[in-house]
Amino acid sequence: MKQNLSILIEAAKARGEALDHVLFYGPPGLGKTTLSHIIANEMGVSVRVTAGPAIERAGDLVAVLTNLKAGDVLFIDEIHRLGRAIEEVLYPAMEDFAVDIILGKGPSARNIRLGLPHFTVVGATTRLALMTAPLRARFGAVYRLDYYDQAIMEQIVRRAAAVLGLATDDEGIAEIARRSRGTPRVGLRLLRRVRDYAQVRGDGVATGALAAEALALLDVDVLGLDDLDRRVLRSIIEKFSGGPVGLDTIAASISEEADTIMDVVEPYLLQLGFLDRTPRGRVATQRAYGHLGLPYPERPQQPNLL
Repeated sequence: MKQNLSILIEAAKARGEALDHVLFYGPPGLGKTTLSHIIANEMGVSVRVTAGPAIERAGDLVAVLTNLKAGDVLFIDEIHRLGRAIEEVLYPAMEDFAVDIILGKGPSARNIRLGLPHFTVVGATTRLALMTAPLRARFGAVYRLDYYDQAIMEQIVRRAAAVLGLATDDEGIAEIARRSRGTPRVGLRLLRRVRDYAQVRGDGVATGALAAEALALLDVDVLGLDDLDRRVLRSIIEKFSGGPVGLDTIAASISEEADTIMDVVEPYLLQLGFLDRTPRGRVATQRAYGHLGLPYPERPQQPNLL
């Protein structure tokens, strides 16, 4: 993705044009907003930041668009939450660099088209499927951000520790990175909590042992599972014999919202292979039993009816 973006930016700068519209999608906390600022910095232009839910009326979007300068970047976070009327204003702005304004009311009303400088829309969404097809089609470059591996997470945590002025060793960095769920936002949050623990309970140095103590106090285990993740798994295993069980039933059994489990808990458990989604409900896998230290029951084979 970095190579594709660098080619895109260098080509636009060589032609003296604004960058094509870019869309980033993927789980939260992976750097979509950061990338929009990097793009603006590389292009040497300003960036205007807004969010889909913050634009309530078409006039709000027109005010933002008319204040942009040539080449500027308009970053719209959670772009899938834009209203349909707002999208209709955005379509000609992205395609023709113009907005249509209706002046007056009734028979005397007239339509005026205002020209806009060529600018770049950088959109970010965690739910690509909720974006309308016409809006997706207007982005010239679409990139998916995925969870980071251990080596890259260690680089991110090490750099953040240096910025915070926190003394660490390799084991401490690796311990925090391992429990960060492959997400920089989670890694930086855990790093700040380890820094607090090192100042209060240690000598200010985040060693591997001290980081493990701090994260254990936060109920974050070696794979990054927190208390809610383990409660979901234990509910499926201990209350419902490993599943299958419906999402609403799981939510009721642990007094949590079903949307919280589906959006916050399930993606990481599915990535780890701890959970299966079946037509009949959620099922805990053998790996989930092993991680929790529980014996995996031998399930009877289903008879072959063919």
